Amino acid sequence: MNFTVIIQARMGSSRLPGKVLMPLGTSCVLDYVVTRCNKIQGVHQVIVATSILEQDDAIEDWCKLNNVNCFRGSEEDVLKRYYDCAKKYKAENVLRVTADCPFVDYELASAMIETMIVKPSDILLYEGELPRGLAVEIISFDALEKVNYLGKEIRHREHVTYFAYENKELFSSVSINVPKHLNHPQLRITLDTQEDYLVCQAIAEAFPDDILVSSSDVIEYLLKSPEISKINAHIEQKPVI
Repeated sequence: MNFTVIIQARMGSSRLPGKVLMPLGTSCVLDYVVTRCNKIQGVHQVIVATSILEQDDAIEDWCKLNNVNCFRGSEEDVLKRYYDCAKKYKAENVLRVTADCPFVDYELASAMIETMIVKPSDILLYEGELPRGLAVEIISFDALEKVNYLGKEIRHREHVTYFAYENKELFSSVSINVPKHLNHPQLRITLDTQEDYLVCQAIAEAFPDDILVSSSDVIEYLLKSPEISKINAHIEQKPVI
């Protein structure tokens, strides 16, 4: 049983164009994401999956410069991009990560893999709520193939696992409890707007030499720094159409 991280990344963004290569700490957003994903215990490979658009050449260039596997596929059909990438790299289980989550929780992701090894399932579900930006999703390749075949609506093609969550009766699942100290859904630790970027910058500056800062420490920092966490508290996530 192998586990492959696929990080979806693109330069185009309606609210914050070019966000994945924006400076963060002493590197950039994508470097944070890739570095933290490489720290997940049990992962066999980490791949950045971007689109075939010319504007995303910059992402492939960054990957080549940093010896990171890069796959290019459909821009709008993200589900097909994931399926094609997983098939090419012979992934048996896929950890879905988005490149706008520079502080993705590699420790929780490691625990998720342990759970999937003990109880192999199509998808892994959370019991509890994380701050937005820390979560990783795990879906088996067989389930991804089924989702790719059955998911016909635009929301299914844009949001990789959405069909599986809408049709849980078609898939086997296993759950993991979110640790109590991480259960702070009111916090935004993701990168979708300029306000989010200010918060991420503040976190990186608070932990200047620690790209692998734990989620616990990030959450504790934000809870003790309400002047920072309130910067993006009003931001609403885009609805799934």
